[in-house]
Amino acid sequence: MLLWARILLKGSDSTNIFDLPKLPLSEELTTVLAEKGDIRIERIVSTGQVSEWYDQSETEFVALLQGNATIEFEDKSVKLSVGDTILIEPHKRHRVSCTSSEPPCVWLCVFY
Repeated sequence: MLLWARILLKGSDSTNIFDLPKLPLSEELTTVLAEKGDIRIERIVSTGQVSEWYDQSETEFVALLQGNATIEFEDKSVKLSVGDTILIEPHKRHRVSCTSSEPPCVWLCVFY
């Protein structure tokens, strides 16, 4: 189960992507930073959590801003560290098989 939060950015309002909740988290935290039409931008914070398999209809651009993680596909695993990005095509089955807790993983994900 994921924890969800929504931040609406209007006018000059801003948020800092590294303003994190009290850690460690019992569950991964997903915050929708912006959403319009078919485009959604999320910040995800992970502290050791892993995921089930995803088979999503959207393309997902992923940037790991902090921490270390591994994304597993049916045919390979990709290790990510700070600054790494990956593009996941629609219906490319994948899961997050490892996330660091110290430092926590901070992901920036764009779905379209």
